[in-house]
Amino acid sequence: MNPDSRPWLEVTRGGSAPLIVSMPHTGTEIPPELEPRLKSLWLARKDTDWWIDRLYDFAPGLGATLIRTRMSRTLIDPNRDPSGISLYPGQATTELCPTTTFDGELLYHGGEAPRGEEITARRTTWFEPYHRAIRGEIARLRERHPRVVLYDCHSIRSQIPRLFAGVLPNFNLGTHSGASCAPELTARLEAACEASGFSRVTNGRFRGGYTTRHYGRPAEGVHAVQMELACRGYLREPGGPVTPADWPCDYDDAVAAPLRAVLMRVLTACLEFAAEPAPRSASRSGSG
Repeated sequence: MNPDSRPWLEVTRGGSAPLIVSMPHTGTEIPPELEPRLKSLWLARKDTDWWIDRLYDFAPGLGATLIRTRMSRTLIDPNRDPSGISLYPGQATTELCPTTTFDGELLYHGGEAPRGEEITARRTTWFEPYHRAIRGEIARLRERHPRVVLYDCHSIRSQIPRLFAGVLPNFNLGTHSGASCAPELTARLEAACEASGFSRVTNGRFRGGYTTRHYGRPAEGVHAVQMELACRGYLREPGGPVTPADWPCDYDDAVAAPLRAVLMRVLTACLEFAAEPAPRSASRSGSG
């Protein structure tokens, strides 16, 4: 079901459970008119959150609502602050309309990078409808539930020296340093990850992007978290730098199964938390 009637924007309502699963970086579509300006389509898709939509395809079966864009993050990144302010001041990152890969490789031929009016147009065409969908689903579910959890799905290669040192933990939970959700929810998600045997960290290198920070309003009944997965947990990820010959690697159900089982417990923990009575101070105005 796509209330915004846009073929690139998927809104799947598994039911009316108080859980929204957002996927801003699984898209690979690039407008044909943009292709000649790009140095390489492989580079333009290199930092996609590969196969996350398949990894979490069980979510609608839990009654959750899934929101996903088919457009590549190279076109515009729905998880960056639209004002252009960096979410991680002093650290390497990519922009609202990225001009480099995570590894620092230039995406555009000289003089072809987007600026000014083009960035504004991309915001209007692709960024704003995505976030209208999120706001609409939050409002719909808050009419039914005192609490709603917004779970923002991500993945990234395990080793990217430009962004972080060493090897990233398997589970990277971001709660905007505790501001975007109740500590009880954080504790439940940490416990689900801890029991798995996979490595984990909370508010490490990735503390939550624009979606988590913008919509997470615990006092108003909207609890937002970001889960950044290291790709090696569910893919046969090559060690070190990747090339067109080995990236992206294929999705394999058997490889992904152990981590997928943990994610089922993680989303179940979100639903159990949301089903509990909210504190009396929580209002019903948290539509983001």
